[in-house]
Parts: sequence; C-alpha cells; structure tokens
Amino acid sequence: MPGLGTSFGRGGATTAQQDLLNSDAILIMGSSMAENHPVGFQWVVEARERGAKVIHVDPRFSRTSAMADMWVPLRAGSDIVFLGALIHYVLENEKEFREYVLNYTNAPILVRDDFRDTEDLDGLFSGWNEDAKMYKTDSWAYKGSPLKDVTNSGKTGGHAKDRGGEKLQENIYEQDLTLQNPRCIYQVLKRHFARYTPELVERACGVPQDVFLKLAETFCSASGPDKTAAICYAVGWTQHSDGVQIIRAASILQLLLGNIGRPGGGILALRGHASIQGSTDIPTLYDILPGYIPMPLFGEDADNLASYFTHHKTKTGWWFNVDKYFVSLMKAYYGDAARQENEFGFNFLPRVTGDHSHQGYWIQMADGKVEGLFVMGQNPAVGGPHARMERKALAKLKWLVVRDMVEVETASFWLDSPEVGRGELNPEEIDTEVFLFPAAGHTEKGGCFTNTQRLNQFHEKAVDPPGDARSETWFMYHLGRRLKERARRDPRPRNAGLNALTWDYSTEGAIAEPVVEEVLQEINGRTLKDGKLVAGFRDLKADGSTSCGCWIYSGIFPKPDENVARKRESRDFYGHGWGFAWPADRRILYNRASARPDGRPWSERKKLIWWDENKKEWTGFDVPDFTVNKSPDYRPPQNAEGDDALAGDKPFIMNAEGLSRLYVPCGLKDGPLPTHYEPLESPIRNPVYPAQQVDPGANRLERPDNQYANSPDERFPYVATTYRLTEHHTAGGMSRYLSHLCELQPEFFCEISPELAKQVGVEHRGWVTIVTARGIVEARAMVTSRMPPIHLNGQTVHQVGLPYHWGYKGLVKGDSANDLLALSEEPNVRIMESKALLCNVFPGRRERGPRALKQLENVMRQPTRRRMVAQ
Repeated sequence: MPGLGTSFGRGGATTAQQDLLNSDAILIMGSSMAENHPVGFQWVVEARERGAKVIHVDPRFSRTSAMADMWVPLRAGSDIVFLGALIHYVLENEKEFREYVLNYTNAPILVRDDFRDTEDLDGLFSGWNEDAKMYKTDSWAYKGSPLKDVTNSGKTGGHAKDRGGEKLQENIYEQDLTLQNPRCIYQVLKRHFARYTPELVERACGVPQDVFLKLAETFCSASGPDKTAAICYAVGWTQHSDGVQIIRAASILQLLLGNIGRPGGGILALRGHASIQGSTDIPTLYDILPGYIPMPLFGEDADNLASYFTHHKTKTGWWFNVDKYFVSLMKAYYGDAARQENEFGFNFLPRVTGDHSHQGYWIQMADGKVEGLFVMGQNPAVGGPHARMERKALAKLKWLVVRDMVEVETASFWLDSPEVGRGELNPEEIDTEVFLFPAAGHTEKGGCFTNTQRLNQFHEKAVDPPGDARSETWFMYHLGRRLKERARRDPRPRNAGLNALTWDYSTEGAIAEPVVEEVLQEINGRTLKDGKLVAGFRDLKADGSTSCGCWIYSGIFPKPDENVARKRESRDFYGHGWGFAWPADRRILYNRASARPDGRPWSERKKLIWWDENKKEWTGFDVPDFTVNKSPDYRPPQNAEGDDALAGDKPFIMNAEGLSRLYVPCGLKDGPLPTHYEPLESPIRNPVYPAQQVDPGANRLERPDNQYANSPDERFPYVATTYRLTEHHTAGGMSRYLSHLCELQPEFFCEISPELAKQVGVEHRGWVTIVTARGIVEARAMVTSRMPPIHLNGQTVHQVGLPYHWGYKGLVKGDSANDLLALSEEPNVRIMESKALLCNVFPGRRERGPRALKQLENVMRQPTRRRMVAQ
C-alpha cells in the first residue's frame, strides 16, 4: 500500500476480506462494494450483524448505502478534504493511538530545514520546477539522512517500488520522541491538516458539519489497543487526478489510529475483477517487472547493472535484496544466456524511453506513431477514456489484433462505430488490418487468479473451448515460438534478447496447449544446479544460481507435487491451506504491528501474532510478516545491512527505516503529504489553496482532440461521475451478449435528482443528452433522490451518475459514457480521471449522423464565462 511499505513496494490490500469480521467500524469510500464486490461484501454484512458500524461515503446512494449504518453524500472530487478533515479530527482531539504512532510510524523523525509545506508556498511544496512541471524532492528528505545521487526524469509511472525517485537508502535520521519539535513529522502533519476543518468539509464537500462530526467520532472511536477499523476503496478513489494522494490520506488516517497490521484494520483495495491484482504483480504495466521491480530507464539507471542496483537497492530494509530478485528473474527469462559476464542479460531488457502508459501510447497512436496493437481482454473502443478519440486513433494503425469471445466494438470500429455514422471515419479510407481471434473463456482454461486480498487461487478447466477458441497461454506461447524462429534466422543484435529467451514449456493435447503448472513452477523459482523448486524468496541468490519468475510469488509451488494455489483445505479463520497469499502466504501485511514493541499483543481481543519467549520465535494466527526468530529486543550491530539492520520493533520491513510513513520522504511525484486539489474540471475554484487549482504534477494531455472545460464553466454546469453495475461487467463485452443480464439492465441511463430533472425539463424514463468538452451521448433519465444535489455555501451543485457498460454491439446497445471522459494522467501512476468531470444535460435525444457533431460544436461555441461559486 502507498505510504505503508516503500511507496509502491507491495501493491495490494493489507488485509484479508474475511478479516472485516474483526472490525469495529468499516468505512467504504470510493466504492459501491455491495454492487461491485458482492462476494466480499458478505463479510461487511456479517460484521455489521456483530456490531460493527458501517459507513458509506459516496455521491450516490447505492446498494452499499442501503446496507450501511450511515450514508454521507459528498461532491465528487472532494475526497482529500473529507479524509484530511478526519486526520485533523484525530490530531485535534488526540484520538491517535499514541504508542503505535510513536513506535511504528515516522512521526518523531525531523524533516530537513529547507523543507517547505503547502502552507508556506500557497499550495506547492518546496522543490517545484515550473518549467519542468515536476518536483526536485531532495528537500523532502529526513534531517540527517544521507541521500543517493539519483535523478527523476518523470518518464515513468509509479507502480514500482520507488518510481518517484528513491533517495532514502538507510535508517539514519534525527528524531524527537517527545513529538514537540516543530520540525518533527507529527507537528508538520498537524500544521498541514489544520485547514481541513468541519467547516471546510461543509464548504467544499457539501457535508453538513454535524453529519461529519458524527461520522468522525464513530470511526475514530473504533480504534485503539482493543478496537480496530477498516477502510475499503476501489476505483472511485484511484481514477482521480490525485488518486494516489487520496489513498495516501487513508493510509495516514489508519496509521494514526493504529489500524495497519492488526486484526479488523487495514485498507482493502477492492479490485475490479478476478485478477486485476495479478496483472500488477506479474505486470501488464510498462514501468515494472514482476514483483514491483522497476523497469530500467533509458539514460538514468540503465547504463549497466551496477548503476541499476545503485539506483534501486537500499542499504537497510528488505529492498536490500532487490539484486537477488532481479538476477533470479533474469535467469528465469534467459537461462544459461544470462551470465555474470553479460550482467545476467541486463541489456536484453528494453528501456523505458517515455510515457508508454495507456494514455501515452494512445496519444502516440492518434499521431500516427504506433503501427500495431494487441488487444486482449479489453475493449478500449468503448471502455477506454475519451473512447471517441481512441476509436479514431485505431484508424491510424497498420494492424490490430483483437482476442475476445465475441466481436467487440474494438474489432469492428472501422465498420460500425459512431464515427463512421457521423462521417468522421470512412471504412474505404481506413488502412488498419484487423485480425480477430476467438478466445477461451475463464471456464475453458486452467490457470490462476490473484484477487483483491493478494490471494492466488488455481482454477481447473471445466470444459474445452469451442472451435478455434484458444487460451491466452496458448496464444502467447505459440506466438513467441514463431517469433523466436524468425529471430533465429536473423542474428542482428536487436534480436539477441528474443534469441536468448527461454521458451521450453511442455504442451499437451491435439492443440499443443502449454502445461500451465510448468509456468507456475517457473514463477516459483528453482536452484539451478539441481533443478529443485525453492521453498520461498529467502532462498533466492544474486550470483545466478537461482531462477524465479516473480519473487513475491515464490513459495507458491515449493515441491513438484505441491501447487499451494490449488489447495482448498482451509484450516483456520484466515484461510491458510486455501490458495496462496503473497508474500509467503501472509494474510495480513505488516502483522508485526499487531504486537507491542516488546512482542506482547496490544490486547487479548486484538491479538494476531506475538513473540513466544519460550520458543524464541514469532507465532500466532498468521504467518509472521517479519523474520521469525528476530526478537523484539534485537538491536542491529554497527554496519548491519538489509533486514539485519532493522531492530526487532520495526514492523514495516519494506522501508529503509522500518517504519510506516505518515510523511513520504521519497517515492511520490506530487508531494510528501496529501493536499486537496480540484479535479481537472471542477464547478468551483480550489477552496483550500486558491492559487493552485489542480495537482501540479497531473498531466491534462490537452490538445485540440482532447479538450477541457474551464473550471468553472457555464457551458458545463454539472458534475458527472461514472460507476459500475452488478449486472454488467466493465465495457460489456462479457455481459451485453447474455440475455438474462441484458434483461436485468437493458438500457444506458443516467441518474439525476428530481431537482435537476425539473431544471432540465425531463421526466423519469425520458431521454436526455449529456455533453462534455469531448463528446456527446444520450441516455434514459433515471430521476431519483439517490443522486442528491450538493449545497456549497448556498450554491447548488448537481451531479450526474453514469454507468459505463454500453456500446454499439451486443443484445442491448447504447452510447458509451466513456466518450465523455478526457485522456489525462495522475502524476504517479498515470491513471485517468473518470470520477469527476463537467457536463451539461439537455432534454431529448442527441442528433444523428453529422448533426451530432454540429450539436456538440454549438455547445462548445457558447460563451465560456466562468460561473463562480462563492467559497
């Protein structure tokens, strides 16, 4: 979790879903968990039946709200104000779990004398370079801490362990254990969040002060030695221009309350479908290698392997071992071709040369700089942000490969897209050659899912896929086999990595399906001298004697006949014996924090692991996320390195200092503390820092084909937010072709309040047209009090809810809400903003054909005088 381990060192939920049963309060924000994670929501329901208070904070009343003790609507995009006010409430009323904060967070550590907060610089931190549009982060470091001489070009996202530019390398710093020094992080935190008052919440979020105070007391009182509270979130937090900092704010709140690493606490990152977690662990992301190891950057850390390790290896903490994990990964990739004399194949790896995120390469595609694209398990023609622009960009490709179970919109964009109907694209003029391959469904192939709680479960194939449909494993294996054969005949240096790549999996059956358990064994790792599977990541070496496809998964297949992910013999509350939770089957991360510094449980009711003085080891109800025989009173000898350099009372082993981070001294690109900035399109000016409207590091990617409204803007007076329904799946490719699901949700609609319906002049179930600076769609109006207007200083802000599952193919058809979004990038992980944008709503259906473009142009040509909201 950001801010708990190294900034993105272990990206996953800190706790297990069933652990919510141990919670005394549960805050669900940025998610409709009941609708989008109904299986996991069973634990919330049971926790409530046991007495836990369930709180739902969301602009829209949903099925989650109906099951909560308290629902609090707020303005979309004001989350940091709300969370910041909760942090302020904790500090102002001395609600923090002081002993936890003092011993397990960096609260006592002093910041450098040249650090300046947003309070000092009108919304910016020290180090901002206006010309480069990025921060130089040296001044954010701890006082007395030696820094590495590394640079941060801003080329990459921040999914890796230190993609903001890791500078802290060891646990050396000055501190004040009384927490009174004005430069200690505890005092910096108090000053930073002093503005975030209940009055500001009412003025910026639209939440009455008395409602906020009731919620704050309910949640914050459910924490301490004998109580814990949990937070659940989903893409309602991540898909913002300051999404990472929203989650950072939640981390700060939970750390102050002592809710990390303890039963019933934690932050549960609710994933969008079965293996979203797995797709970042063993990544489909451009800036990381498996296990959150950074991809080398061209010209920064990529000259040689030594410079790469200098950049990414820490002297203290668990990332001291990054060389073991990286070299073992190279041996898994390249086998005997990865040797010490060629730096274990380091130069076989490609380099990150710029922004290769979804948004980045789609911009390049629109400019004709991308020749080909593989689309597998995705439907960007209706599922991507600014889908209208993405469909038009597809026409600039030379070739497009789509693998899916049906002919989704991406495969037929050239034939029947809205742009063809409007005359923006002409099929006769599109040169893109499209290859549509039938794909096997999840029941038609074996393999693994890694779900929300980092739990990897192996699933068996139930039936054979029909006809020519094939699994992804089959497709990628045989594609790789053919590419390797071509490379073998072409010995140019550019093909050296492909020729070196190990690709010797066994196959079975008439279609030569790769044996997927062999892939899982490769991921687990081996000792190369004898070929034995390793027991876990502690067995990995940096000398080339071990191989491992993903270090955090090591231990998932420790013996030839022991696929831990296949196991279904749960033997305790946390499910040990059912699947494999990375790392090392630990169900709650940083669980050393569930015990006092001396190793005793904080309380009998909330004990999880503890120090057994007789056995001289950590024991309890979970696998210790700590060296099992390191005693609480262990103190590192001088010049100790890695984990040996962390004392026995330092639970947060992924950080060089062994402490959790209320304040981030390195690793983030837009500030060491969360700060409220408005969405890239907003109905108000920033009420916290008027001089700084938006996150300074966010990238609008603004250009003629990706326009924005002003903030505020009379042409677009309403706030739109997108969401998912239970009855459909993401962009609809798996659900709009199933009759029973189509019957349940047959038509694209928008949720608007009775007040907005009256203002617009539309009745329930009538047609409305929704317009943004980028697109125009039509939908049925669901007039409902579930989407109430928000009142800010006497000014009413109306919000419009838009599910995004529809497209122009399938049994049920409709416009895509994603046509309305912009391509934009949050500064750390480059995710787009989809949860808060400006729109207008008109009665009736949109125009057809070229007239629809004229309709959009007429809205854009209206006067752009800003409609100011008093703040």
